[in-house]
Formats: sequence, C-alpha cells, structure tokens
Amino acid sequence: MELDKSNYKLVLIGNPNSGKTTLFNQLTGSNQYVGNWPGVTVEKKEGLLKNSHISVKIVDLPGIYSLSPYSPEEVLTRNYIIEENPDLIINILDSTNLERNLYLTTQLLELNIKTVLALNMTDILEKKGRILNFKILSKKLGIPVIQISASKNKNINDLIKVIFLNLNKKNTENEDMKIFSLEIKNILDKISDLLEVNKFEATKIFEDDFMTIKKLNLSERKKNNLNLIKNSIVLPEFMDREILIADQRYKFICNLCKSCIWNFNSKKFNISFSDKIDKILTGKYTAIPIFIVFILIIFYVTFGPAGNYLKNLFEVVINDNVGYYVKYLLNYFHASVWTKSLILDAVIKGVGSVISFLPQVLLLYTLLSFLEDTGYMARAAYIMDKLLKKIGLSGKAFIPLLMGFGCSVPAVLGTRILENKKDRQMTIFLIPFMSCSAKIPVYLLFASSIFKNYQTFLIFSLYIFGVILAIFTAYLFKDTLFYGENPTFIMEIPSYKLPSFKNLWIHIWERTKDFVERAGTVILVATILIWFLQSFNIKFNYISDSSKSIISVIGNFISPVFTICGFNDWRAVVSLLTGLIAKESIVSTMSVLYNTDNIQDLSNMLTNSFSIYSALSYLIFILLYTPCVAAVSAIQKEFKNTKLTLISIVYQIFIAFLFSSLVFQFGILFSKIFK
Repeated sequence: MELDKSNYKLVLIGNPNSGKTTLFNQLTGSNQYVGNWPGVTVEKKEGLLKNSHISVKIVDLPGIYSLSPYSPEEVLTRNYIIEENPDLIINILDSTNLERNLYLTTQLLELNIKTVLALNMTDILEKKGRILNFKILSKKLGIPVIQISASKNKNINDLIKVIFLNLNKKNTENEDMKIFSLEIKNILDKISDLLEVNKFEATKIFEDDFMTIKKLNLSERKKNNLNLIKNSIVLPEFMDREILIADQRYKFICNLCKSCIWNFNSKKFNISFSDKIDKILTGKYTAIPIFIVFILIIFYVTFGPAGNYLKNLFEVVINDNVGYYVKYLLNYFHASVWTKSLILDAVIKGVGSVISFLPQVLLLYTLLSFLEDTGYMARAAYIMDKLLKKIGLSGKAFIPLLMGFGCSVPAVLGTRILENKKDRQMTIFLIPFMSCSAKIPVYLLFASSIFKNYQTFLIFSLYIFGVILAIFTAYLFKDTLFYGENPTFIMEIPSYKLPSFKNLWIHIWERTKDFVERAGTVILVATILIWFLQSFNIKFNYISDSSKSIISVIGNFISPVFTICGFNDWRAVVSLLTGLIAKESIVSTMSVLYNTDNIQDLSNMLTNSFSIYSALSYLIFILLYTPCVAAVSAIQKEFKNTKLTLISIVYQIFIAFLFSSLVFQFGILFSKIFK
C-alpha cells in the first residue's frame, strides 16, 4: 500500500495497567519496564515501529482513565494528544474491564482523529467464561478492532497491518453511535457552531472544563451566549453537567457491552483466584504480618549467608583474576609508578570495591521485581493506606516510597501518579529517607567488618530507622509545610499473575545496568579525582605519603566539624563528600584513601579506625544526609520550587548531624556507665 507521507506519528493510549507498555515494546522492539500496578509509565516514551520501510514514530503516553485529568501524568497525556494532533491513535483496552476502558474510547472518538482499537487480554476474559464479539464492537463504534495478547505477542502483525491500512483513510464520524440524548446532542452542536470547536471540545465546555475554556479566551459576548446555551437544559437533582455527561456515556457503554459480550459459563463468575488469595494476603489480621515476613525474607536472602557467599565469590574474581592480569600487563609494558597507581589503585581497587557488591544488589532487585510483577505491591499500597493516612498520605504514596529503596530518581518521578499536590510534595520530601540501593555497598562494608555477627540485623535496622524518621518528618510537616486537604485512596488492584521471565529480566537488567554504568562513569571519575588529589601535593608533585596530599589538606580542614559525631578522620569525611556525587563512591573513595588491596584489607583498616559507636554514627549519617546530585535534581524538577528543595537539603543535613551525634554521644555515655 502506498502512503501519502514518509513519516507518521502514532500515539498509544489506554487505561493504566492495560498492557500499554507491553504493546509498545512489541511494536517498537524496545525494552521498557512493564509493572503490574497502575501508573508505571509517568513520562511519554517514543520509539519507531520495527520492520517498517517508512518512519512511523509511536509515542507511549502515561495511562489515563479519561480525558478529564487529575494527576500530572494524566495532564501530560491529554495535552499531548490534543495539541500534537497525531496521525492515528492506538487505543488499547483491557478486555476484562471493558466498561471502564470504553469510557476513554468514547472521548477519543470525539477528537476526530483516526483510531484503531486493540483489545488486549481476551484470552483471560474467555477463562472467566465470557466471549467478546469484536466484529459487533467494531461495527457499533465505527472503527477497526483487533484482538491481541500483548504479553504473548499474539496478533501483533495483524494490528500493524490494520494500522497501515488506516493511516491514509479519511476519518469519518459514525452517525450510528448515539452516546448522548437528542437534547444534549443539540446543545453540543450549538456550542460547536458558536465557538467553532470539535465535538470533544464542545463536550468539555459543556462540562465547564477549566482547561478547555481558558484556552479559547472567549469574549464577553460569546461567554454570555455560551451560558444561555448551557443553561437551556434542566439538570436532574444532585447532578452537575459533568456527571450528566458521564452518566450518559456509561449508559451507552453498558448497552454496547451487553450486545457484544456473551457469557457461556455462569459458574466461572464465582470468586476469582486473586480474590481467594487476597482473603489471606490482605486480610484484616494477616495482611501486616505477611508483609513483614516477606520483607524479612528479602533482607535475609540478600544480606544473609547466601548474599555474602556470592559477594565474596565475586570479590575473588575481581581481585585475584582481573587485578592480577592487569598488574602483569603493566609490569610487562614497564608502566610508570603513577600509571600503575592510577590503574590499580583508582580503577581496579576503587571501582572494583563497588562492583564486588553487585551480586547482593542483584538479589535485592530480583526479589523486589518478583513481588512487583505478581501484583502484590499494589496490594501493599492498599494495606498501608490506613497507616499512611495517619501521617497525611494516601496508600498510593507507598509505591513511590517503595521505589525509593531501589533508586531515589525514578521514585521521585513516580510521584506523578499522585493526584493530590500535598500527597505528591510530601512523598517527594520523604523519599530520601528510604535507603536507596546505592547505600548497600557502604552498609555491607561496615557490617562485614565491624558488626560481623549482626550483619542482617544492622542493615534491616538502618532501613527501619529511615522509615521511622520519615514518619516523624511527615507528622512534623503535614499541617505546616505541606498543609492542605488529606488525599483519598483510589487505586485499581490488578489480578495476580506469574511474572514472565522476559519482563522480570528486563526489570532486573535495567536496574543492574544502571548500577554498573554508574560504577563505570560517575564513580570512576570520582575515584580518579580522589586518587589524583591523594597522590599529589599542593605543588603537584607525585607523592607516596597521602598525609601530605591535596586531599588531606581539604579533609583536615573539614573534619573537625564531625568530631561531635565521632568520625573526624579526614579520609572518612572526604568519602562523605564524594557520596554527594554517588553514594557507592564512598566505598571506592575509602579504598583509595586507605590504600588497600581488597575489601578484606579495607575492612581491617576500618576496624582499626572506627569504634562500634563511631561506625554506627557514620552509617546513620550516610543513611540521612543529602541524597546524590541526580536525586536532588529530580526533586527540584518535581517540586518546581527552589525554596522547598533547599528546605529538603538543609533538613536532611540537620537530621543527619543530629541523630549521628546523638548515637555517638549516647554510645560513649552508655559505655562509661557499664564499663
């Protein structure tokens, strides 16, 4: 088929958790993460249709229930689809929730943009004892309808064929699709004629949609004429115009579903598998204990014997193999002393000290990803709603807070799923208290050297302490810095499903790749910088005694500030500074500054440099002080308020100094009393 243009722009739109991103991956060959909860996509993603001889750009927009947006990502979707005027809309529907999904479809059809309907999960619908006749649905809506299974790559090629067939077709309104009563239709036609707008805009104006009306910049005469038209209808009691429109849409949708969905086995309408499991996992008395057990299992597997064994094995590979052969090559080529020091001390030992913790980070990501993909994490948000309400948050805030245990940057961006401004801003403020995975190497380093018999307990306690301080902070600021109406919790709970290996691998790979990339870029640069400042004096002469280096001058100048916290060794203080670039670089910096050959040597050095109380104080400071620059940048981006960002930074530093010094001072007092 010959096409009019050489490039096209398509948008992929649908309800949250309808399989939108899975379909995007199938159409473009991308590897975007797919989650089993609503709101995974918070920014638009773009890709090119694979195996296409022309340029067809597909834009994956954040999930939206209707074109009446409430949260930032919903606003992004509506604005994009209205303002960018795409060549075609691919509207993906979850067949198991057809009534709810079709609400958005009826709005999209009013935009006068060519639309193709992709019915996803029809195989799951059939397992529930129902058959969807897509031909009747296509005829009633007046648009092409294709049955697909995005997760199983079923009928995707048929969908692509239909897309190409419809790219050049002229869009025509389906006169048989009568959504509104004759009275409302006449009013909408009058609004369209008066203001020269399309059907969708006329409907939104009738609903008193602020965004649409503001964009038109109406004159007073037109405003008066518009009000006369809108007020010509007598509204039923307790119903405004927006509810009236929604009511008529749903009446149309209900009749449509009755005509195209057939029930062939009424017995299958019994309690679903998900509902049976939820009786236990979200039960009144069992939900919290089960959640705690899951978290304890994750911590034990990651930081217990299994995790430590993998870490030690990986460390041997780096030090005894990579380090040995690199050293051999440097000697073979007669490299200079400072070149050997740069490569062996900065690159191999510095970056290697961070990479050696990769197996445990990988374990943590695998276990969390498994829980996310099964659908349990959406239940965890529901379980936590009652507790979070007490501190001024909704259960929905639990998801970005939980993401904070992985990385603060996507967690902050993930707050866009929160409709309430207070909920969103306070969640962003609290995310830095969630101990991100970048801190794991530091925790493990100190736990394995100074707290050998209590490793898992120590790390678990640090995580819990961060959560406790987040709760304290929320109580402190909920009616002052973040005053406003408390948010309500409305969230779709997805069905349980066994995670696909492909999706699980994509999720783990993306997170692990980020960890490795940071080690090979940000941490490498920071480590080389530290090596340079440690290896040269202020006259830029190469030295072997680091106490005379540039970095020691800087460190000795700053370190007295931390005396109250119990760690005034300039090497420990300088490591904190590099932690502002990336928290993992604390370990690599220590490896360089303490001039050790491997993690075991570094552990021995720390045992001699830190007491139990100063080590605990140091870990508390790392847990609480300012997050990395990437996280601070994301916080500023989402706050859009420099003052609030600065308050967040100053508060984190204050809290870190306060609790770090308290831990150390009380520890010293305790040891003197019970000496």
